[in-house]
Amino acid sequence: MTTRRDFLKKGGLLLAATAVNATPLKHALANTGKFESKRPPLADRKFTSRAVEELIATTKSKLKDPKLAWMFENCFPNTLDTTVDFRVENGRPDTFVITGDINAMWLRDSAAQVWPYIPLCTRDEPLRLLLAGVINRQTRCILLDPYANSFTREDKPSEWASDITRMKPYIHERKWEIDSLCYPARLAYHYWKTTGDTSIFDAEWKEAARLVLQTFREQQRKEGHGPYSFMRKTERQLDTVCNDGHGHPVNPVGMIVSTFRPSDDATTFGFLVPSNLFAIVSLRQIAEISRNVTRDAHLANHCEKLADEVQAAVEQHAIVNHPTRGKVYAYEVDGFGNAYLTDDANIPSLLSLPYLGAVDPADPVYRNTRELVWSTGNPYFFRGKAAEGIGGPHIGHDMIWPMSIIARAMTSNSDEEITRAIRVLRDTDADTGFMHESFHKDNPARFTRRWFAWANTLFGELIVKHAALLAR
Repeated sequence: MTTRRDFLKKGGLLLAATAVNATPLKHALANTGKFESKRPPLADRKFTSRAVEELIATTKSKLKDPKLAWMFENCFPNTLDTTVDFRVENGRPDTFVITGDINAMWLRDSAAQVWPYIPLCTRDEPLRLLLAGVINRQTRCILLDPYANSFTREDKPSEWASDITRMKPYIHERKWEIDSLCYPARLAYHYWKTTGDTSIFDAEWKEAARLVLQTFREQQRKEGHGPYSFMRKTERQLDTVCNDGHGHPVNPVGMIVSTFRPSDDATTFGFLVPSNLFAIVSLRQIAEISRNVTRDAHLANHCEKLADEVQAAVEQHAIVNHPTRGKVYAYEVDGFGNAYLTDDANIPSLLSLPYLGAVDPADPVYRNTRELVWSTGNPYFFRGKAAEGIGGPHIGHDMIWPMSIIARAMTSNSDEEITRAIRVLRDTDADTGFMHESFHKDNPARFTRRWFAWANTLFGELIVKHAALLAR
């Protein structure tokens, strides 16, 4: 089974079949005028949605750039075409979603992969059931272990079964990441708001919501380390956790510890700021559902109280004065006054906060932060011959993640900035027709992960959002 780490173990980068050079690709496919679909044959697709197919046709008709239209058609349905397993079990829809080249279901990735289809499910009942199935499956995963980030479909030993943590059957990996509990809340909340369907909020969902609150409280670390620890025998520093698996000390100021980032890399300082801001949103969403649907005022009150506490702690401890940018959000803090000023491409990131509804895009602190992280003031911002963008230590130096370029466009109100970002994405696919995890700043033909469904679907969401702009 291919894993995120295989690329590093095999020498770091996947080299595309095209020749490696130091200049951007010159659209070889565009020059031939042939853009053949990269989608699986209809009979081999995992799931087909009438509403999605209609949106693909409508959006393509607005795109003047033939390569962009080709890439959109390949990418937007990639999650449905290749990663979903939809079933009905015990009378309820159940959907398992793999990430692509890793045969496991991440709570974060699976929610993000199906997110762009929510607006379409009101006119496509099979699609609605598939989305409900994702929510139901995520609920069961949280009940199994709220500290796990990814799960297996069958009771087979995980390749990480030797990790020094409380591994269980059906757990693929047990890295505690705040966003693993936020993304399911986001998906369920917006599914409910779009469809009005409350069947997903059953007794199991109520218990899972209670576990989310409990886990967040435990990881405020007010009463010791809490029940979670993690270590791994590995040559990669950020795949294990110091201090017997508990991480660097934090001062319990009210924020929530995230032992790992959404990249699955260990945090430096435990209070991961973008994930704490995301948690505030999720707690308020759970509170609204609890108050209006499940009629659990007690849970709603406690979620709102914790959200207020985390918000106050972020404002007090996570906003720092930068010598040239003014007040900015740190990426990580520890409550003792230490702060890590950087950003990572994986969402939630500081750059992506408005996309997640976590900050107002006009907020001065966010604007300053945005300028900082998209500059050489961010140690993981790279600028090369092919593109500029944000990466992270998960892949390493000089590797730009398309996800960061998408996040920049998603959170921009500048037509020029948006179209420039889309043009860069079009020109850095190595003529594969798909997004990748990362590519080298000087040569997109050097990339990681040929099959990464989250990035593909996110790119499709971006094109749908800005189709009218691209039609000008």
